[in-house]
Amino acid sequence: MVPEFLLQLKDLISQPWPWYVAGPMIALIMFILLFFGKEFGMSANLRVMCAADGAGDMADFFKFDWQSQGWNLLVALGAVFGGYLAATYFSGPDGNVAHISSATVESLESRGFSFENGEVPLVPEFYTWAALFTWKGLLIIVGGGFLVGFGARYAGGCTSGHAISGISALQIASVYALIGFFAGGLFMTYVLFPFIFDA
Repeated sequence: MVPEFLLQLKDLISQPWPWYVAGPMIALIMFILLFFGKEFGMSANLRVMCAADGAGDMADFFKFDWQSQGWNLLVALGAVFGGYLAATYFSGPDGNVAHISSATVESLESRGFSFENGEVPLVPEFYTWAALFTWKGLLIIVGGGFLVGFGARYAGGCTSGHAISGISALQIASVYALIGFFAGGLFMTYVLFPFIFDA
C-alpha cells in the first residue's frame, strides 16, 4: 500500500508547472553552476565523448581535459533517465498527451500532416527508413541533422548552452547566437517550411 502523501506528491509533480515555478528553478540551477564555475550545455557532451574515445589523436579540437567535463555527461544522462521516469511514472491525469496549440494543429493539417489529438510522439510520416531515400527525406533528416549538429558546434554551443548558460554568464556571443537561432527559426517556419511541404 502506497502512503497517501506519496500519491499526493506524485500528483503534484505530474501536473504541468507554470513558468513562474519552472523559471526560478532554472535560475537557481544556473546560479549554482556559475557559483562553481561550470557552464551548462548539451551539445558539448558530443565533444567530450569523442575526446574520451581518443579523437584527440586525429584532431586538435578534441585535445582537452575531457575528464573535467564529466559532470556535464551526467546532466545529459539525467535528462535521458528523467524523461523516461517522467513518461513512465509521472504522466498527468490525462496521460501522455501532446499539448499542442490548435493553431499549430490546424497549420500542420493544412500541409497534409495527419494528427490525432493527444498522439505522442508527434512524428511526421517522413521520418521513416523508406522516406530517408527520397530527396525530401535526405534534405530534412540528413541535411537538417547536419546543420543542427554543425551549427551547434560552430556557434560554440546549442540553444540551451547559449540561451540559458551563456546569457546567464553575460556573454555577448551568446546574445548574438540567440538572435541567430531566432532568425533561423523564423526563416525556417515562414519561408523554408512552406516551400518544402507545400511543394
